[in-house]
Amino acid sequence: MQSASVGKREAEEALRFYAELQERTSIAACAALFRGAVARFGIEVFACGEIDLDDRDRNVMFIAEWPKAWIRYYVKSGLVKRDPLVNAVTVYRKPFTFGDIIHDRRFSTLDRDALRAAAEQGWTQGLAVPVARGGSRFGLVTLLGRGEQLDPSLRLHLCLISECLLTRVRSLARGREADYAMPPAGLSKREVEAARLVALGRSDAEIAADLAISGSTAHKHVESGRKRLKAKNRAHMAALIVSLGIAAAT
Repeated sequence: MQSASVGKREAEEALRFYAELQERTSIAACAALFRGAVARFGIEVFACGEIDLDDRDRNVMFIAEWPKAWIRYYVKSGLVKRDPLVNAVTVYRKPFTFGDIIHDRRFSTLDRDALRAAAEQGWTQGLAVPVARGGSRFGLVTLLGRGEQLDPSLRLHLCLISECLLTRVRSLARGREADYAMPPAGLSKREVEAARLVALGRSDAEIAADLAISGSTAHKHVESGRKRLKAKNRAHMAALIVSLGIAAAT
């Protein structure tokens, strides 16, 4: 009976979270709501984005609520290229925990070392929630916190609200005012804007008019963005931008 009551309460909380999330109109506001929702589970940091397992340079993080020291370590250590949680998506393709990786012999010592580095920050529990997009692309929410591993019903609750967060943030990320924690391929804000307009079928002249810049500057932003994304042509670039949630399909 106690388990049933817990499950009912968590379902009600998930529905309430979903309803409140639809009222948020910025990525920052969504992150703040999610932060409050997961705090009672001991979750301290989280990230939300889209990943491309074929080329991790294309990964985009809409939210990365990590301490600055951890972000520096993440980038300088090269962990950004070999994140064990991203590695694990290739194996599991469904929600998994730190414990799953630690006890799975398919993962390398480097993967375990990265988890130990996280543990040194006090993050003893971790949950990753991948959402298949097709092929090598996934949405991904990762959560790190302190304390014991959560029981299945509470973990399911976190998975549900994580998927809600990802869906809402992905829709907001298509707007011109969207600000990304980590843009794909290190694209500048102007390159993101130009790429989004390419995905909408705009010509260089139309992009120039929309962004109030010269035609040559518009072309420069498009081409530099295309090269950073390693896209073969404008059509390929548009497909990548749509798949990463930066633009809506036309």
